[in-house]
Amino acid sequence: MLPDRKMYPLLTRPSNKSGLKTLPVVIIGNGPSGICLSYLLSGYTPYFKRHSLHPHPILQRKLEEAPEVSVLDQDLEYLSEGLEGRSRSPVALLFDTLQRPDTDFGGTAESVLTWWHEPDRAIPHLVLGRNAPGGAWHSIEGSMVTLSRGEWMGLPDFPFKEWLKQKRRGLRNNRATAEDIAQYYQHYVMKKGLQKNFRCGTVVTSVRKVSAESISNHTQKDLQDSDPLWSSNEQSTEVFQVDGFFKTVEGDKEPFSLHAENVVLATGTYDNPTWLGVKGENLSYVHHQLSALEEAVKNNSVGIMSDPVLIVGAGLTAADAILFAHHCNIPVIHVFRRRVSDPGLIFNQLPKMMYPEYHKVHQMMKEQTAACAGPYECYISLPEHHVLSFGKDKKCILQDKNGCQKAYKISMALVLTGSNPNLSFLPNNGIDLAMDSDQPVNSKRNPIDVDPFTYECTQEKGLYALGPLAGDNFVRFVQGGALAAASSLLKKASKNPP
Repeated sequence: MLPDRKMYPLLTRPSNKSGLKTLPVVIIGNGPSGICLSYLLSGYTPYFKRHSLHPHPILQRKLEEAPEVSVLDQDLEYLSEGLEGRSRSPVALLFDTLQRPDTDFGGTAESVLTWWHEPDRAIPHLVLGRNAPGGAWHSIEGSMVTLSRGEWMGLPDFPFKEWLKQKRRGLRNNRATAEDIAQYYQHYVMKKGLQKNFRCGTVVTSVRKVSAESISNHTQKDLQDSDPLWSSNEQSTEVFQVDGFFKTVEGDKEPFSLHAENVVLATGTYDNPTWLGVKGENLSYVHHQLSALEEAVKNNSVGIMSDPVLIVGAGLTAADAILFAHHCNIPVIHVFRRRVSDPGLIFNQLPKMMYPEYHKVHQMMKEQTAACAGPYECYISLPEHHVLSFGKDKKCILQDKNGCQKAYKISMALVLTGSNPNLSFLPNNGIDLAMDSDQPVNSKRNPIDVDPFTYECTQEKGLYALGPLAGDNFVRFVQGGALAAASSLLKKASKNPP
Protein backbone atom coordinates (compact mmCIF):
# COMPACT_ATOMS: atom_id res chain seq x y z
CA MET A 1 0.00 0.00 0.00
CA LEU A 2 1.36 3.41 -0.94
CA PRO A 3 1.28 6.17 1.68
CA ASP A 4 -0.83 9.31 1.49
CA ARG A 5 0.61 11.62 -1.18
CA LYS A 6 0.08 14.65 1.09
CA MET A 7 2.13 13.13 3.88
CA TYR A 8 5.07 11.65 2.02
CA PRO A 9 6.33 12.74 -1.40
CA LEU A 10 5.78 9.90 -3.82
CA LEU A 11 8.32 9.81 -6.58
CA THR A 12 7.26 11.61 -9.71
CA ARG A 13 8.52 10.96 -13.20
CA PRO A 14 12.29 11.71 -13.11
CA SER A 15 13.30 14.81 -14.99
CA ASN A 16 16.70 15.54 -16.49
CA LYS A 17 18.48 18.46 -14.91
CA SER A 18 21.96 19.34 -15.98
CA GLY A 19 24.72 20.09 -13.53
CA LEU A 20 23.38 17.95 -10.69
CA LYS A 21 26.03 16.75 -8.29
CA THR A 22 26.33 13.28 -6.85
CA LEU A 23 24.33 12.89 -3.62
CA PRO A 24 26.45 12.50 -0.49
CA VAL A 25 24.23 9.75 1.01
CA VAL A 26 21.46 7.41 -0.12
CA ILE A 27 19.77 5.25 2.54
CA ILE A 28 18.01 2.10 1.34
CA GLY A 29 15.27 1.16 3.79
CA ASN A 30 12.93 3.42 5.76
CA GLY A 31 12.46 1.45 8.97
CA PRO A 32 13.73 2.60 12.42
CA SER A 33 17.42 2.50 11.32
CA GLY A 34 16.81 4.64 8.22
CA ILE A 35 14.57 7.09 10.10
CA CYS A 36 17.08 7.52 12.93
CA LEU A 37 19.98 8.10 10.51
CA SER A 38 17.92 10.62 8.52
CA TYR A 39 17.23 12.51 11.78
CA LEU A 40 20.95 12.65 12.60
CA LEU A 41 21.88 13.71 9.04
CA SER A 42 19.26 16.47 9.09
CA GLY A 43 21.24 18.61 11.53
CA TYR A 44 19.76 17.25 14.78
CA THR A 45 22.74 17.08 17.10
CA PRO A 46 23.05 15.42 20.56
CA TYR A 47 25.00 17.07 23.38
CA PHE A 48 25.53 16.02 26.98
CA LYS A 49 22.93 17.82 29.09
CA ARG A 50 24.78 19.98 31.64
CA HIS A 51 24.15 19.14 35.30
CA SER A 52 22.62 15.77 34.42
CA LEU A 53 23.94 12.72 36.23
CA HIS A 54 24.49 9.35 34.57
CA PRO A 55 24.47 6.30 36.88
CA HIS A 56 27.65 4.96 35.22
CA PRO A 57 30.39 7.03 36.99
CA ILE A 58 33.16 6.44 34.42
CA LEU A 59 30.88 7.41 31.52
CA GLN A 60 29.73 10.46 33.51
CA ARG A 61 33.34 11.59 33.92
CA LYS A 62 34.02 11.14 30.20
CA LEU A 63 30.89 13.10 29.24
CA GLU A 64 31.91 15.97 31.54
CA GLU A 65 35.29 16.28 29.79
CA ALA A 66 33.86 18.03 26.71
CA PRO A 67 30.16 18.91 27.19
CA GLU A 68 30.38 21.59 24.51
CA VAL A 69 31.36 18.99 21.88
CA SER A 70 28.54 17.03 20.25
CA VAL A 71 28.47 13.29 20.91
CA LEU A 72 28.63 12.88 17.11
CA ASP A 73 32.02 14.63 17.11
CA GLN A 74 33.53 12.74 20.01
CA ASP A 75 35.53 9.50 20.03
CA LEU A 76 32.79 6.88 20.20
CA GLU A 77 35.27 4.10 20.95
CA TYR A 78 36.53 6.01 24.00
CA LEU A 79 33.02 6.84 25.27
CA SER A 80 31.72 3.28 24.88
CA GLU A 81 34.72 1.52 26.40
CA GLY A 82 33.74 -0.64 29.38
CA LEU A 83 29.98 -0.53 28.81
CA GLU A 84 28.07 -3.78 29.22
CA GLY A 85 24.53 -4.75 28.30
CA ARG A 86 22.26 -6.74 26.01
CA SER A 87 24.03 -5.90 22.76
CA ARG A 88 27.43 -6.84 21.37
CA SER A 89 27.77 -3.43 19.73
CA PRO A 90 29.63 -0.93 21.93
CA VAL A 91 28.09 2.11 20.18
CA ALA A 92 24.60 0.59 20.45
CA LEU A 93 25.13 0.24 24.21
CA LEU A 94 26.46 3.81 24.41
CA PHE A 95 23.56 5.49 22.59
CA ASP A 96 21.02 3.36 24.45
CA THR A 97 22.41 4.20 27.88
CA LEU A 98 22.61 7.91 27.01
CA GLN A 99 18.91 7.90 26.09
CA ARG A 100 17.67 5.42 28.76
CA PRO A 101 20.33 5.43 31.51
CA ASP A 102 18.95 2.73 33.84
CA THR A 103 16.20 1.08 31.83
CA ASP A 104 17.62 -2.46 32.19
CA PHE A 105 17.21 -2.13 35.96
CA GLY A 106 13.60 -1.01 35.70
CA GLY A 107 14.52 2.63 36.24
CA THR A 108 12.96 5.65 34.55
CA ALA A 109 15.89 8.09 34.65
CA GLU A 110 15.70 10.82 32.01
CA SER A 111 18.01 10.94 29.03
CA VAL A 112 21.32 12.73 29.64
CA LEU A 113 21.20 14.11 26.08
CA THR A 114 19.88 17.43 24.86
CA TRP A 115 19.18 17.92 21.15
CA TRP A 116 19.98 21.00 19.09
CA HIS A 117 18.95 21.57 15.51
CA GLU A 118 21.99 22.85 13.60
CA PRO A 119 20.89 23.07 9.94
CA ASP A 120 24.39 23.99 8.75
CA ARG A 121 25.54 20.50 9.78
CA ALA A 122 22.88 18.74 7.69
CA ILE A 123 24.05 16.36 4.96
CA PRO A 124 21.75 16.08 1.92
CA HIS A 125 20.42 12.55 1.60
CA LEU A 126 17.51 10.46 0.38
CA VAL A 127 15.76 7.59 2.15
CA LEU A 128 14.27 5.04 -0.24
CA GLY A 129 11.54 2.71 1.01
CA ARG A 130 8.93 0.39 -0.43
CA ASN A 131 6.13 1.62 1.83
CA ALA A 132 5.44 4.39 4.33
CA PRO A 133 8.16 5.20 6.91
CA GLY A 134 8.36 2.37 9.43
CA GLY A 135 9.54 -0.40 7.12
CA ALA A 136 8.47 -3.94 8.03
CA TRP A 137 6.27 -2.68 10.88
CA HIS A 138 3.60 -2.00 8.25
CA SER A 139 3.69 -5.68 7.21
CA ILE A 140 3.11 -7.10 10.69
CA GLU A 141 -0.44 -7.86 11.81
CA GLY A 142 -1.53 -4.72 13.66
CA SER A 143 -2.75 -6.32 16.89
CA MET A 144 0.50 -8.25 17.47
CA VAL A 145 2.23 -7.12 20.66
CA THR A 146 5.94 -6.20 20.58
CA LEU A 147 8.54 -8.36 22.29
CA SER A 148 10.37 -5.26 23.55
CA ARG A 149 8.94 -2.88 26.13
CA GLY A 150 7.07 -0.01 24.52
CA GLU A 151 9.51 2.67 25.63
CA TRP A 152 12.34 0.77 23.91
CA MET A 153 10.61 1.24 20.54
CA GLY A 154 11.02 5.03 20.63
CA LEU A 155 13.37 7.11 18.50
CA PRO A 156 15.58 10.04 19.64
CA ASP A 157 14.03 13.11 21.29
CA PHE A 158 10.40 11.98 21.02
CA PRO A 159 9.58 9.12 23.44
CA PHE A 160 7.03 6.58 22.29
CA LYS A 161 5.12 7.02 25.57
CA GLU A 162 4.75 10.73 24.82
CA TRP A 163 3.14 9.92 21.46
CA LEU A 164 0.82 7.38 23.14
CA LYS A 165 -0.26 10.03 25.68
CA GLN A 166 -1.18 12.33 22.80
CA LYS A 167 -3.35 9.49 21.50
CA ARG A 168 -4.81 9.14 25.02
CA ARG A 169 -3.77 5.53 25.27
CA GLY A 170 -1.41 3.55 27.48
CA LEU A 171 0.84 0.51 27.12
CA ARG A 172 -0.54 -2.97 27.72
CA ASN A 173 1.77 -4.79 30.13
CA ASN A 174 4.47 -2.24 29.18
CA ARG A 175 4.30 -3.37 25.54
CA ALA A 176 2.86 -1.90 22.35
CA THR A 177 1.00 -3.18 19.29
CA ALA A 178 2.63 -3.30 15.84
CA GLU A 179 -0.03 -0.91 14.55
CA ASP A 180 0.88 1.69 17.18
CA ILE A 181 4.58 1.33 16.38
CA ALA A 182 4.00 1.74 12.61
CA GLN A 183 1.88 4.87 13.19
CA TYR A 184 4.43 6.31 15.63
CA TYR A 185 7.26 5.98 13.07
CA GLN A 186 5.18 7.74 10.42
CA HIS A 187 4.31 10.51 12.87
CA TYR A 188 7.96 10.84 13.94
CA VAL A 189 9.06 11.57 10.36
CA MET A 190 6.41 14.29 10.07
CA LYS A 191 7.03 15.80 13.52
CA LYS A 192 10.78 16.10 12.91
CA GLY A 193 10.29 17.52 9.39
CA LEU A 194 12.15 14.67 7.69
CA GLN A 195 9.55 13.88 5.02
CA LYS A 196 11.35 15.88 2.33
CA ASN A 197 14.14 13.27 2.45
CA PHE A 198 11.82 10.26 2.16
CA ARG A 199 10.83 8.68 -1.15
CA CYS A 200 8.15 6.05 -0.57
CA GLY A 201 7.02 3.43 -3.05
CA THR A 202 10.55 2.80 -4.33
CA VAL A 203 12.19 -0.53 -5.09
CA VAL A 204 15.97 -0.62 -5.53
CA THR A 205 17.10 -3.17 -8.12
CA SER A 206 20.84 -2.48 -8.35
CA VAL A 207 23.66 -0.84 -6.39
CA ARG A 208 27.10 -0.88 -8.01
CA LYS A 209 30.32 1.09 -8.13
CA VAL A 210 30.95 3.16 -11.26
CA SER A 211 33.69 5.53 -12.31
CA ALA A 212 33.04 9.13 -11.26
CA GLU A 213 34.45 10.27 -14.60
CA SER A 214 31.88 8.24 -16.54
CA ILE A 215 29.00 10.18 -14.99
CA SER A 216 30.56 13.63 -14.78
CA ASN A 217 29.47 14.57 -18.29
CA HIS A 218 26.00 13.08 -18.04
CA THR A 219 22.84 14.22 -16.32
CA GLN A 220 21.23 11.91 -13.84
CA LYS A 221 17.56 11.18 -13.50
CA ASP A 222 16.64 13.20 -10.48
CA LEU A 223 14.92 12.21 -7.26
CA GLN A 224 15.83 15.46 -5.51
CA ASP A 225 13.38 18.28 -4.84
CA SER A 226 15.76 21.21 -4.83
CA ASP A 227 19.18 22.37 -5.94
CA PRO A 228 21.97 20.43 -4.30
CA LEU A 229 23.58 21.98 -1.22
CA TRP A 230 26.63 19.80 -1.41
CA SER A 231 29.73 19.84 -3.56
CA SER A 232 30.62 16.40 -4.81
CA ASN A 233 33.96 15.09 -3.61
CA GLU A 234 36.28 15.78 -6.52
CA GLN A 235 38.81 13.37 -5.01
CA SER A 236 36.42 10.43 -5.36
CA THR A 237 37.28 8.24 -8.32
CA GLU A 238 34.31 5.92 -7.85
CA VAL A 239 30.72 6.49 -6.78
CA PHE A 240 27.70 4.24 -6.30
CA GLN A 241 25.01 4.03 -8.94
CA VAL A 242 21.60 3.22 -7.46
CA ASP A 243 18.98 2.00 -9.93
CA GLY A 244 15.40 1.00 -9.33
CA PHE A 245 11.78 1.91 -9.96
CA PHE A 246 9.01 3.63 -8.13
CA LYS A 247 5.37 2.64 -8.07
CA THR A 248 3.05 5.38 -9.31
CA VAL A 249 -0.46 5.90 -7.98
CA GLU A 250 -1.74 4.32 -11.19
CA GLY A 251 0.29 1.18 -10.45
CA ASP A 252 2.91 1.75 -13.12
CA LYS A 253 6.65 1.25 -12.57
CA GLU A 254 8.83 4.25 -13.41
CA PRO A 255 12.62 3.68 -13.46
CA PHE A 256 15.07 5.95 -11.64
CA SER A 257 18.84 6.17 -11.46
CA LEU A 258 21.00 8.27 -9.16
CA HIS A 259 24.57 8.45 -7.92
CA ALA A 260 25.86 8.67 -4.37
CA GLU A 261 29.20 8.87 -2.63
CA ASN A 262 27.89 6.75 0.24
CA VAL A 263 25.12 4.16 0.39
CA VAL A 264 23.58 2.92 3.65
CA LEU A 265 21.90 -0.50 3.71
CA ALA A 266 19.03 -0.45 6.20
CA THR A 267 16.62 -2.93 4.64
CA GLY A 268 16.13 -5.25 7.63
CA THR A 269 15.60 -8.99 7.26
CA TYR A 270 11.85 -9.38 6.93
CA ASP A 271 11.88 -9.94 3.15
CA ASN A 272 12.56 -13.64 2.58
CA PRO A 273 11.10 -16.28 4.94
CA THR A 274 13.44 -19.22 5.50
CA TRP A 275 12.55 -22.47 3.74
CA LEU A 276 13.31 -25.95 5.08
CA GLY A 277 14.42 -27.20 1.67
CA VAL A 278 12.38 -30.42 1.84
CA LYS A 279 10.31 -32.21 -0.78
CA GLY A 280 6.82 -30.77 -1.31
CA GLU A 281 7.52 -27.48 0.43
CA ASN A 282 6.27 -25.60 -2.63
CA LEU A 283 2.80 -27.22 -2.45
CA SER A 284 -0.11 -24.80 -2.09
CA TYR A 285 -1.00 -25.81 1.49
CA VAL A 286 2.54 -25.06 2.80
CA HIS A 287 3.03 -21.42 3.84
CA HIS A 288 5.85 -19.35 5.28
CA GLN A 289 4.00 -16.43 6.86
CA LEU A 290 1.62 -16.14 9.80
CA SER A 291 -0.80 -14.09 7.69
CA ALA A 292 -1.70 -17.30 5.77
CA LEU A 293 -3.28 -18.75 8.93
CA GLU A 294 -5.23 -15.55 9.58
CA GLU A 295 -6.48 -15.63 6.00
CA ALA A 296 -7.47 -19.32 6.27
CA VAL A 297 -9.49 -18.62 9.43
CA LYS A 298 -11.18 -15.67 7.75
CA ASN A 299 -12.13 -17.87 4.77
CA ASN A 300 -13.30 -20.71 7.05
CA SER A 301 -10.87 -23.09 5.30
CA VAL A 302 -9.59 -24.23 8.73
CA GLY A 303 -11.55 -24.54 11.94
CA ILE A 304 -12.28 -26.64 15.02
CA MET A 305 -13.31 -29.69 12.93
CA SER A 306 -10.47 -29.56 10.37
CA ASP A 307 -7.30 -31.64 10.33
CA PRO A 308 -4.51 -30.10 12.45
CA VAL A 309 -2.41 -27.17 11.30
CA LEU A 310 1.30 -28.05 11.33
CA ILE A 311 3.45 -25.27 12.80
CA VAL A 312 7.21 -25.63 12.34
CA GLY A 313 9.59 -23.51 14.44
CA ALA A 314 10.32 -22.52 18.03
CA GLY A 315 10.61 -18.75 17.80
CA LEU A 316 8.18 -15.97 18.64
CA THR A 317 6.42 -15.99 15.25
CA ALA A 318 5.67 -19.69 15.70
CA ALA A 319 4.42 -18.90 19.21
CA ASP A 320 2.16 -16.16 17.83
CA ALA A 321 0.71 -18.68 15.36
CA ILE A 322 0.06 -21.19 18.17
CA LEU A 323 -1.67 -18.54 20.29
CA PHE A 324 -3.80 -17.46 17.33
CA ALA A 325 -4.78 -21.07 16.53
CA HIS A 326 -5.46 -21.81 20.22
CA HIS A 327 -7.73 -18.75 20.41
CA CYS A 328 -9.68 -20.03 17.37
CA ASN A 329 -9.84 -23.61 18.71
CA ILE A 330 -7.87 -24.90 15.72
CA PRO A 331 -5.93 -28.14 16.34
CA VAL A 332 -2.15 -27.78 16.09
CA ILE A 333 0.82 -30.12 15.66
CA HIS A 334 3.93 -28.19 16.72
CA VAL A 335 7.30 -29.41 15.40
CA PHE A 336 10.72 -28.06 16.39
CA ARG A 337 14.29 -29.34 16.43
CA ARG A 338 15.44 -28.24 19.90
CA ARG A 339 14.81 -29.70 23.33
CA VAL A 340 12.20 -27.77 25.34
CA SER A 341 14.85 -27.13 28.02
CA ASP A 342 17.45 -25.83 25.53
CA PRO A 343 18.81 -22.56 26.99
CA GLY A 344 19.04 -21.19 23.43
CA LEU A 345 15.25 -21.37 23.11
CA ILE A 346 13.89 -17.82 23.24
CA PHE A 347 11.20 -18.81 25.79
CA ASN A 348 13.91 -19.73 28.29
CA GLN A 349 15.27 -16.17 28.08
CA LEU A 350 12.04 -14.22 28.66
CA PRO A 351 10.82 -13.10 32.12
CA LYS A 352 7.55 -14.92 32.89
CA MET A 353 5.83 -11.89 34.43
CA MET A 354 6.47 -9.67 31.42
CA TYR A 355 5.57 -12.24 28.75
CA PRO A 356 2.72 -14.35 30.16
CA GLU A 357 1.40 -15.41 26.73
CA TYR A 358 4.80 -16.75 25.58
CA HIS A 359 5.25 -18.48 28.93
CA LYS A 360 1.91 -20.21 28.27
CA VAL A 361 3.17 -21.49 24.88
CA HIS A 362 6.36 -22.73 26.53
CA GLN A 363 4.26 -24.59 29.11
CA MET A 364 2.23 -26.20 26.31
CA MET A 365 5.45 -27.26 24.57
CA LYS A 366 6.64 -28.94 27.79
CA GLU A 367 3.41 -30.51 29.01
CA GLN A 368 1.55 -31.58 25.87
CA THR A 369 3.90 -33.88 23.94
CA ALA A 370 2.67 -36.81 21.84
CA ALA A 371 4.14 -39.17 24.43
CA CYS A 372 2.50 -37.44 27.38
CA ALA A 373 -1.04 -36.07 27.17
CA GLY A 374 -1.50 -32.82 29.04
CA PRO A 375 -4.24 -30.34 29.92
CA TYR A 376 -4.25 -28.46 26.60
CA GLU A 377 -6.77 -29.63 24.01
CA CYS A 378 -6.12 -29.39 20.28
CA TYR A 379 -2.33 -29.13 20.66
CA ILE A 380 0.53 -31.65 20.36
CA SER A 381 4.20 -30.72 20.87
CA LEU A 382 6.89 -32.68 19.01
CA PRO A 383 10.30 -31.51 20.28
CA GLU A 384 13.48 -32.78 18.60
CA HIS A 385 11.55 -33.58 15.40
CA HIS A 386 11.98 -32.30 11.87
CA VAL A 387 10.01 -32.41 8.62
CA LEU A 388 11.16 -34.91 6.00
CA SER A 389 8.57 -34.17 3.30
CA PHE A 390 5.14 -32.82 2.43
CA GLY A 391 2.86 -34.96 0.24
CA LYS A 392 0.24 -33.95 -2.31
CA ASP A 393 -2.35 -35.76 -0.16
CA LYS A 394 -1.60 -33.29 2.71
CA LYS A 395 0.32 -35.96 4.58
CA CYS A 396 3.50 -34.78 6.24
CA ILE A 397 6.35 -37.15 7.18
CA LEU A 398 8.14 -36.23 10.43
CA GLN A 399 11.27 -37.79 11.92
CA ASP A 400 12.42 -37.79 15.54
CA LYS A 401 15.98 -37.72 16.95
CA ASN A 402 16.19 -41.52 16.82
CA GLY A 403 15.31 -41.68 13.15
CA CYS A 404 11.73 -42.94 13.69
CA GLN A 405 9.31 -41.61 11.07
CA LYS A 406 5.59 -40.96 11.27
CA ALA A 407 2.99 -39.55 8.86
CA TYR A 408 0.44 -36.94 9.92
CA LYS A 409 -2.60 -35.76 7.97
CA ILE A 410 -2.81 -31.97 8.15
CA SER A 411 -4.96 -29.16 6.74
CA MET A 412 -2.12 -26.70 6.18
CA ALA A 413 1.51 -26.13 7.22
CA LEU A 414 3.19 -22.98 8.51
CA VAL A 415 6.99 -23.01 8.31
CA LEU A 416 7.99 -20.18 10.67
CA THR A 417 11.72 -20.62 11.17
CA GLY A 418 12.94 -17.06 10.60
CA SER A 419 13.66 -14.88 7.59
CA ASN A 420 16.59 -13.62 5.56
CA PRO A 421 17.30 -10.25 3.96
CA ASN A 422 16.74 -9.68 0.26
CA LEU A 423 20.03 -8.24 -1.01
CA SER A 424 19.48 -9.22 -4.64
CA PHE A 425 20.26 -5.62 -5.66
CA LEU A 426 23.90 -6.08 -4.56
CA PRO A 427 26.58 -7.94 -6.53
CA ASN A 428 26.55 -11.63 -5.50
CA ASN A 429 23.57 -10.92 -3.18
CA GLY A 430 25.89 -9.15 -0.75
CA ILE A 431 27.59 -12.42 0.27
CA ASP A 432 31.06 -10.88 -0.22
CA LEU A 433 30.23 -8.35 2.53
CA ALA A 434 29.34 -10.94 5.19
CA MET A 435 31.49 -12.07 8.11
CA ASP A 436 31.71 -15.47 6.38
CA SER A 437 31.87 -14.63 2.68
CA ASP A 438 31.05 -18.22 1.72
CA GLN A 439 27.56 -18.04 3.28
CA PRO A 440 24.48 -15.83 2.70
CA VAL A 441 23.96 -12.81 4.95
CA ASN A 442 21.95 -13.70 8.07
CA SER A 443 21.20 -11.28 10.89
CA LYS A 444 21.90 -13.81 13.66
CA ARG A 445 24.48 -16.17 12.22
CA ASN A 446 26.30 -14.22 9.50
CA PRO A 447 25.77 -10.43 9.52
CA ILE A 448 27.54 -7.99 7.26
CA ASP A 449 31.07 -7.30 8.49
CA VAL A 450 31.19 -3.66 9.62
CA ASP A 451 33.59 -1.49 11.59
CA PRO A 452 31.99 -1.40 15.08
CA PHE A 453 32.55 2.35 15.48
CA THR A 454 31.51 3.58 12.01
CA TYR A 455 29.29 0.74 10.67
CA GLU A 456 31.11 1.08 7.34
CA CYS A 457 31.51 -2.25 5.55
CA THR A 458 35.03 -3.58 5.94
CA GLN A 459 34.94 -4.97 2.39
CA GLU A 460 33.52 -1.89 0.62
CA LYS A 461 34.36 1.68 1.63
CA GLY A 462 31.46 4.10 1.32
CA LEU A 463 28.94 1.32 1.91
CA TYR A 464 27.35 1.13 5.38
CA ALA A 465 25.02 -1.43 6.98
CA LEU A 466 22.63 -0.80 9.86
CA GLY A 467 20.12 -2.74 11.95
CA PRO A 468 19.65 -6.51 11.54
CA LEU A 469 21.99 -6.56 8.52
CA ALA A 470 24.79 -5.60 10.92
CA GLY A 471 23.58 -7.91 13.70
CA ASP A 472 21.50 -5.36 15.67
CA ASN A 473 18.06 -6.93 16.01
CA PHE A 474 16.22 -4.65 18.45
CA VAL A 475 14.97 -1.11 17.79
CA ARG A 476 16.63 0.23 20.94
CA PHE A 477 20.03 -0.93 19.63
CA VAL A 478 19.77 -0.17 15.89
CA GLN A 479 19.99 3.51 16.79
CA GLY A 480 23.62 3.12 17.90
CA GLY A 481 24.51 2.02 14.38
CA ALA A 482 22.83 5.16 13.03
CA LEU A 483 24.88 7.27 15.48
CA ALA A 484 28.12 5.58 14.37
CA ALA A 485 27.31 5.98 10.66
CA ALA A 486 26.24 9.62 11.09
CA SER A 487 29.45 10.38 13.01
CA SER A 488 31.53 8.79 10.25
CA LEU A 489 29.64 10.61 7.46
CA LEU A 490 29.95 13.96 9.26
CA LYS A 491 33.70 13.44 9.61
CA LYS A 492 33.89 12.77 5.86
CA ALA A 493 31.86 15.92 5.25
CA SER A 494 34.19 18.08 7.34
CA LYS A 495 37.07 16.98 5.11
CA ASN A 496 35.04 17.99 2.09
CA PRO A 497 32.98 21.07 3.06
CA PRO A 498 30.30 22.43 0.72
